[in-house]
Formats: sequence, C-alpha cells, structure tokens
Amino acid sequence: MKYYIIAGEASGDLHAGNLIRNLKLHDSDAVVKGFGGDKMKSEGASITVHYDQMAFMGAFEVVANYKKIKNNFRICKADILDFQPDAVILVDYAGFNLRMAKFTKKLGMKTLFYISPKVWAWKKSRVKKIKTLIDQLYLILPFEKEFFSKHGYNKTYYVGNPLTDAIADFRKEKLLNEADFKSQNRLNEKPIIALLSGSRKQEIKRCLPEMLKVTSNYPEYQFVVAGAPSIQESFYNDIIKDNPVTVVYNQTYQLLSHTRFAVVTSGTATLETALFRVPQIVIYKFNTFSFIIFKPFIWIKFFSLVNIILDKFVVKEFLQFGLARKIKKELDLLVYNKEYRDKMLEDYDTLIKTIGEPGTSERAAKHMINFIKIVS
Repeated sequence: MKYYIIAGEASGDLHAGNLIRNLKLHDSDAVVKGFGGDKMKSEGASITVHYDQMAFMGAFEVVANYKKIKNNFRICKADILDFQPDAVILVDYAGFNLRMAKFTKKLGMKTLFYISPKVWAWKKSRVKKIKTLIDQLYLILPFEKEFFSKHGYNKTYYVGNPLTDAIADFRKEKLLNEADFKSQNRLNEKPIIALLSGSRKQEIKRCLPEMLKVTSNYPEYQFVVAGAPSIQESFYNDIIKDNPVTVVYNQTYQLLSHTRFAVVTSGTATLETALFRVPQIVIYKFNTFSFIIFKPFIWIKFFSLVNIILDKFVVKEFLQFGLARKIKKELDLLVYNKEYRDKMLEDYDTLIKTIGEPGTSERAAKHMINFIKIVS
C-alpha cells in the first residue's frame, strides 16, 4: 500500500520514522512519501518538504511566515493528488495537519492521525473537526481516550508512547559509556547539566538565553546544550557568544544518559528527560504578542507532559517572566537537596509504569494496516 505521512517538526519526524519501519515490516509492499525529515528519509520515505521549512509556532511567527506556510499547503495538496495514497497519516502538528485533513477528507482518502492534537490543553473546538475529518485517531497519552470519549468521539486507539520505542532502540544499539561520550565531544571530567532549549529557532532564541544566565553559578559542573538536528551551528554560536557551554548535535539521548540535571524547554523533551530519570526544570517563553493572545485560551493546570500525565506537580514549570532567577532557585534545590531530588525520581518511576511498555510503533502500524484493509 501507499502511505502519505506529514510530520512538521523533529519529534514528529522521529516517531514517523519508527512508524515507517514497522509499516514496512508488516506490509512488504509499503511505499511512503510525505513531508518530514531525516528520520523518515532514513527509513525509506521520499521527502518532498523538510520540516525545517515548516516549524513555525506562535501567532507572530505564523503571520510573519504566511507566504511560506501557504506555499507548503499548495505543494502538499499537489503532492497528495499526484501520489494517490491508500491512506494519509498525519503526525502531530495540528495546525497544518487538520487543514490537510479537510482536503484529504473531501477527496475521500482514508485519513489517520498519529499522536493526537493537544485539544485537551487548548482549542477544544478542534474536537469537532477531529470527529468530522479523522477516520482513526491514535493516542499516546493515557488520559486522552477518556477525554475524547466524553466529547462523543470513540474512533480512538491507545498505542502507548512512541518515546518508549525510541529510547529502547537507542539503549540497545547506540548507548556510549560516559567516558567515551565525553571524549568524543571534547568535554571535561566535570558532571554535566544539560540544556534542552527546543527544536525550533524561535523557542531556542527565547529560551536558551534564559538558561545561559545561570551557568556561572555552578563552576563544579559543565553545561552542555543539546543541539537540534535542523539548526545550524552558527545559530547557536550567535546566542551563546562567550558563555562557557558546549553544544553537542544529534546526541540528545546520549546527553540525557550521562547528565545529572537538565533545564528543558517545554515539549516532548520533558517526557524524554523523565524517561531517562534526569531531574529537570521546565520552562517556556513565548513571543510577547503570542503570549498575550493565547494565554486566555489555555485550559490546563500544567504545561509539561510529566505533570499533565500524572496530574500533579512533579517538576517545576516556569513560564515567560523572571525565568533565570527561577531556574537558579530550583536548580539549587535539585543539585544540593538529595531528598527533594529523590522524590522527583520516585514520581518518574510512577510515570514510567503509567506510560507502559515499548512496542508503540508496531502496535500503531499493525492497527493502521488492518484498518485500511477493512475499510477499503
């Protein structure tokens, strides 16, 4: 069968890549095309537009890049019409993908959504769109099934979380010992504090400077930035300037395997950090205009996935203002208070049990193949 997959950012590309591998495992005739990145490409997908031309977040950024976004829609529609897939699989990235779902639904194409839009956080009006446009919704967070059921939508299937697959594969095949990791990246012997500043240029530009402000307070540690795969070295250098930090590229899981603590921009990385059992602080900083526009529409108590899943404060979350001061205060607790640190790790263990076992990508792929065949 032919599958058209759309992933608009780094995390979606990672999960789509693992999904493609399992689609091909259970469908020997699988042909995959779409929008995505290097992970999808490495699994044999033909990539029409790379996600680094798509990752715009916030009202200001969307308006500023309107022409590019509009052109991406045009290219994607033409590509789907030319490819004529048996199914279109949308991976997260709700703003773009729900618009494409409207297009594919009109064409009568089977439209599947892998990694549900975060409609429980904001824009609950999107539930109505999902009910109308999506033939099957694949959930990766335990509480989502009940949420959609309450809203009258039951075409859902909880597959577990794809991060468990990605981490299990990494630990099995690629994990270096700490000495080798430090040696290969020219790091010194000091313990590491990791800075995970995001995967989009806009969020890195806003969040990384706040993280860098605390580095001089911990001379007994070295600070290492997790470089996002689609971001150029020069971009980081312009932000870091003379700060005594090192950037390592395409090695986030290696870094999390060998770091003591982490300061993390809110997103998928908060859950990854918890699954590696690294004590963390979560921050986020919007463009000021975007923050004013969107804040009234955010309905959730928490904004980090760790806290959302367990429905309690496990990790501290700091939003928008006074970030450096708040990071310093919390990092002091994590570094110097073992009891405080151990409580977070206990909660991580509960989280890991709640998420479930690896095998997410295979469960999703098998269900998709069967679903497509049944409704054909």
